[in-house]
Amino acid sequence: MKTFKRLALGAAVTAALLITTGCGTLGTIGKLEDGAAAEAGRMWDRWVDGQGDIAVATTWERKVKDGVSPSDVAEILKLVAVERNMRDVGVLPLSKELEARSGKKEKHLTVYSYCSPTTARKMVDFSPHMAAYLPCRISVVEKEDGLWLYTLNMDMMVKMGRKLPSPLKEEAMAVRDTIYEMMERASQGQF
Repeated sequence: MKTFKRLALGAAVTAALLITTGCGTLGTIGKLEDGAAAEAGRMWDRWVDGQGDIAVATTWERKVKDGVSPSDVAEILKLVAVERNMRDVGVLPLSKELEARSGKKEKHLTVYSYCSPTTARKMVDFSPHMAAYLPCRISVVEKEDGLWLYTLNMDMMVKMGRKLPSPLKEEAMAVRDTIYEMMERASQGQF
């Protein structure tokens, strides 16, 4: 009888948790951007393809075309930022720093940071946690097969979360489109 009561109590607690969680989930789903589930599915697929590496799931990458140098990439990133009214807010030349410390040649690693201050402020007002994603970054990473570009998956930010009010949604999409264009043009050497 004790075993039956424990099982019945366990089943009741489990059912209550499922109902409570389910209601919260259903309430949240109604507040999400259209297409959020599809974006979550794409991230899930990338997570699986990356063998559980969460960074694979949450980033975009582009292989840099052979013959495009790190300085070409830097110039193109600057050019697109100016064209699209994004602020260059810093460069972190990690490989140069490591070379200065060790005296040994390092594979290229540089992090470029960009921001739209007005949009950043509005995003943080919408969700203070967004501050952790500021500023937008594009990293240039030298691997065995050449240069690669990496950045945060901006679709995750603007398509997967709570519905952004207008005009914030349009501003966030403009930042997303700028970062995407920077990745595309720099990877192809398109000045």
